[in-house]
Amino acid sequence: MQQIILPIIQILLSVLLVTAILLQQRGSGLGAAFGGEGNVFRTKRGLEKGLYFATIGIAFLFFVTAILNVALS
Repeated sequence: MQQIILPIIQILLSVLLVTAILLQQRGSGLGAAFGGEGNVFRTKRGLEKGLYFATIGIAFLFFVTAILNVALS
């Protein structure tokens, strides 16, 4: 049973991790080339901060499931 559930959890975590990474905003993108944000220090607030910590948590869970998958194989 573990041999079926653990890879499925790992696949779901990988999809969530990729989604969380792609949803994060970049400070210096194409907008900076056309007079957008320059080198301005900005802190994360609200949803952006929550998404940042969620990305760290999902990455940690993904790492733990990968180690468990190897250890139980």
